Amino acid sequence: MASSCCEEGVGQEEESFLYFAYGSNLLTERIHHRNPSATFCCVARLQDFKLDFGNFQGKTSQRWHGGIATIFQSPGDEVWGVVWKMNKSNLNSLDEQEGVKSGVYVVIEVKVSTQEGKEVTCRSYLMTNYEPAPPSPQYKKVICMGAKENGLPLEYQERLKAIEPNDYKGKVSEEMEDIIKKEEQKLFRT
Repeated sequence: MASSCCEEGVGQEEESFLYFAYGSNLLTERIHHRNPSATFCCVARLQDFKLDFGNFQGKTSQRWHGGIATIFQSPGDEVWGVVWKMNKSNLNSLDEQEGVKSGVYVVIEVKVSTQEGKEVTCRSYLMTNYEPAPPSPQYKKVICMGAKENGLPLEYQERLKAIEPNDYKGKVSEEMEDIIKKEEQKLFRT
């Protein structure tokens, strides 16, 4: 169920851009926390890349207490995610969230394929200089909730569920705890 921005390649006009999310920004509540202009476009596949989790320069995320999502080139693999159409006014907040200025992630341009087979060019992020590390159970949960919420392929959702988290049992940052609670409440209402 792609919306018109993925079908027609809309979003490349001056006021907006397309962003391919594959980690915690799969979840609508999470991306809207700092980037309220984000509008769901479609589910898409990034071919010849693989999802990984790690800590930038070996330092554990203080927000998530475990490895955070990244992607790397891997022929034959694929990463599923969501294409968001965003107003350029949210570009700085998105870059800040992804740690671009501090060097955690670099901006990349990727070509993703919609479920209808159309190719769309998007902005995305890739972590540099990281050591592989499993995600916290809470971070994995946010990614899995986002994958379910947006209808990523069931087989891919099962692969996400199968990721072994670390053994962190404490709380993540307060803002992320709030996001998780809101999403859980939505699930119980449906």
